[in-house]
Amino acid sequence: DANGLDVLGLAYATPYLEPLRPQARRVTAAMPAAQGVEAWPTGARNLACLAGETALPFANALFDRVLIVHGLEESDDPLALLRETWRVLAPSGRVILAAASRRGLWANSETTPFGVGRPFSRGQLEQLVREAELEPIAWSRALYVPPAPGLIRFAEGFERVGSRLWPAFSGLILLEAVKQTFARKPNAVRAPARARGAVG
Repeated sequence: DANGLDVLGLAYATPYLEPLRPQARRVTAAMPAAQGVEAWPTGARNLACLAGETALPFANALFDRVLIVHGLEESDDPLALLRETWRVLAPSGRVILAAASRRGLWANSETTPFGVGRPFSRGQLEQLVREAELEPIAWSRALYVPPAPGLIRFAEGFERVGSRLWPAFSGLILLEAVKQTFARKPNAVRAPARARGAVG
């Protein structure tokens, strides 16, 4: 739900941002320099920019939602990318990560984009987001159909069966995390006690 929210998409997120545009207050796409940038959306005022993954051109705590699609796998420093995401994420904001699964067949196929970069296990993703001071709250898996063109028409059946019979072998891991900020108590300062009154 992006109703009235500010949304940022990083890396290959533009196909998923398009349905959010009518309901969100602001939708922006940032594409890492190594990936290159394309004008988005097609036929309208450009809402995409080229950005350094550790120096996003946005103010602190600007976005309520951040969607990172295949950005971690190709990042030189995934932790730095997530820390920069933390910076632009509003308090209680949420980030959704889509990353290639280490055990999936897609990560082993060099003929697909999933075979580029570094895939992750669920545990590795959870540890990474925690190191970036984000708290994982939900996760899911998808893409059970093998990476063979002839099998794509059976994708729906593979998804139903795969999620029940071999969940660890999905091609994609989806992880949602929240930015939790806590009020910090000021450090106590020691001061000498002063007694007022007449001394007899």
